[in-house]
Amino acid sequence: MSDDTIRLVTVGRILRRRRRLLAVLVVVGALVGYGVSVLFPPRYTASASVLLPGPWEERELLTQVEIATSSSVVGKAADSLRWSGVSDKELRDRVSAKIADGNIIKISGTADSPERAQRLSDEVAQQFVTYAAGIASGTTDPDGATGPEALRQQVKRTNQRITDLANAADPGQTVESVQARTELEKLRTALQDAMQKLDEADPASSRAGLVVMGPAPRPTGEAPPTRWQLVGGGALLFFVLAVVGHLAAARVNRRLRSEPEIAAALGSALLGTVDVPGERRAHRPKARGVRARLRRLLGVDTRWDLPAPQSSGDEAERRIRYRRVCARLRERRPAARRLLVVVPDGDEVARRAAGQLAAEAEGDPQLRVVEVPVSRPLVPDREGESGALVVLSAGAWTAEELTGVAEACADGGHEVVGVVVAGAVRARPEGPALRSPEPHVAAAGVHDRVTGGSA
Repeated sequence: MSDDTIRLVTVGRILRRRRRLLAVLVVVGALVGYGVSVLFPPRYTASASVLLPGPWEERELLTQVEIATSSSVVGKAADSLRWSGVSDKELRDRVSAKIADGNIIKISGTADSPERAQRLSDEVAQQFVTYAAGIASGTTDPDGATGPEALRQQVKRTNQRITDLANAADPGQTVESVQARTELEKLRTALQDAMQKLDEADPASSRAGLVVMGPAPRPTGEAPPTRWQLVGGGALLFFVLAVVGHLAAARVNRRLRSEPEIAAALGSALLGTVDVPGERRAHRPKARGVRARLRRLLGVDTRWDLPAPQSSGDEAERRIRYRRVCARLRERRPAARRLLVVVPDGDEVARRAAGQLAAEAEGDPQLRVVEVPVSRPLVPDREGESGALVVLSAGAWTAEELTGVAEACADGGHEVVGVVVAGAVRARPEGPALRSPEPHVAAAGVHDRVTGGSA
């Protein structure tokens, strides 16, 4: 699985073989989403529209959007609303603006109730219109020292000063006095012409004032994410994480699948592969304790990444495979009368294959089957055996675990004479005459279980 491309068939296998676990995780995710919705109260959003008459360029509209959400506008709205416990910064985070079609700026306000959301958007829209009108008229400066209106006042005072100077000049008809009054009048005329041109060039004169297009409609539903969206999002998130987790675990899986890799890890030769009739429950270990029963309840006590058992031939064909393995075993150990068959504990397919192999050997040689825990392998000491035969299923053990089994065999004085790989297959329906000889398998060889220890 670690070298395979992730395909839809792999995801389908996860959905089929982990459906109970996925269902539980989906429910847990939904509960987590519900808990998040309880911690965060629902929010409501209302929107008010402001019309900007006249021609506007896009960059100018973007400037107006920034003005609508500026601290000056939102601060004035906060002073007008006087909401306790809500700071200007928090109120600004609840206000947004965007450009709509037709020179319309839509101002949205979010609050914990429909009424507050409506009041917030209406107030910000009104303050925005007032502030924009002040910018156009030049009255936003607190000192009144700049802007078109301030310039007009300054021109008015200058004209008055010119009049005062003209009146204070020598009323005689001297050349100097006449020239002085002429220069003052020219200065007055130049100021009036400049103000007229300023009024004609004022952009505010070509554009009417901003208009609020009615009060914001009161929201009838929660703003996203709603409670049901959080519940659905939590369920979907846990489902996706579970599937991705299975795929990631499969990608880093180091269990050996090919027969040459298994034989190399055990340091011996492959004697053959045998088939064991049965479904996926053949891989299911015996439940021991509450934890094992819980794993079985969730359906995680079996491997999901193992391929579905393939269809096999009849019983006669399967027995031929066992006989060929026995023949190769006699060729490698012609003088052997007893051999130790080592089976990893929990490998049900290998255990059944070892029993069938002992039955087909018919005492030549006599096979003694022992189950060895892979976590802390311990093989019985040599008692007249001529070696050890390891029987296991593919895709269930890592190279480190199999190396530990081989070292445990060597520590017990047994040489690993061969490896047999067992695989689960789907057996075809057979008649009474071709039934498996499994009822008398237990009598064909000695079966022991090694409970644990160190190699």
